[in-house]
Amino acid sequence: MRSRQPRQLLLALLGEFAIDRDSSPIPASAFIELLDAAGIAAPATRATLDRMEQRGLIARERRGREIVFSPMPDGIAMLREATERVRDPRPFHAANGVWTFVTFSLPEDLRSLRSRLRSTLTWEGFAPLRDGLWVAPGEIDLTAALEGLRGELPTGALLAFHGRELSGFPMAESARAAWDIDAIRAEHVAFLSTWAGATEESPSALVARTMLVADWLALLRADPRLPRELLDDDWPADRSLALYRELRARTAEPAAEEFAALVERRTRARAAAS
Repeated sequence: MRSRQPRQLLLALLGEFAIDRDSSPIPASAFIELLDAAGIAAPATRATLDRMEQRGLIARERRGREIVFSPMPDGIAMLREATERVRDPRPFHAANGVWTFVTFSLPEDLRSLRSRLRSTLTWEGFAPLRDGLWVAPGEIDLTAALEGLRGELPTGALLAFHGRELSGFPMAESARAAWDIDAIRAEHVAFLSTWAGATEESPSALVARTMLVADWLALLRADPRLPRELLDDDWPADRSLALYRELRARTAEPAAEEFAALVERRTRARAAAS
């Protein structure tokens, strides 16, 4: 069985069903019920909601005996950026011969900021090319990618530039050294293996949709969109995309209906208990 973290599932759920709907806050019990169906115990869900609140991604409010949560501006911005990637019609495409380079240096007392910067760069498709130099395929919009971090970065701590491959100096070997291409392929194979026929077996379209999007976000993070000439002819990305689109379309309406019913049921139960 594929392992999924509660944070992955909560972000997938919020991105799919919370940010594009004008609605009341979501009861904590709704999150707990859904993640329980996905194999996550209630204490882990509660702890993850607490951490997301502490990071300013969601806001907590007590209504009677129930706790409800709403996305905060920082959380909405992060979810919208992730949603753009989730809905990108060409998620594994990169311009051939164009690369984005980043070099940065942060002191030891900014270790947390350095970790967040590395995580952001990884999400954008970067990998360390050599000591102090990171590279990503294509022209990455770092102004948008680093919007939440730029105010914290010391002046001159990060430099970035776009570059093109020079004739006689191919990037292929450097790219293969920076990224574990076999591991990227394995992530695609695992996604295909997990989801081939999976929705027919699931009693809940909402649970299936939430797990599907969580797995898709993990795959997008794992695959940096390398130029296809660096990959073999049987690269599985197109098969992954076709399967994801099929399952997303199949679960769209029933999952939305289940989510609305779940929130309404839990809201009524909260009102009755007050």
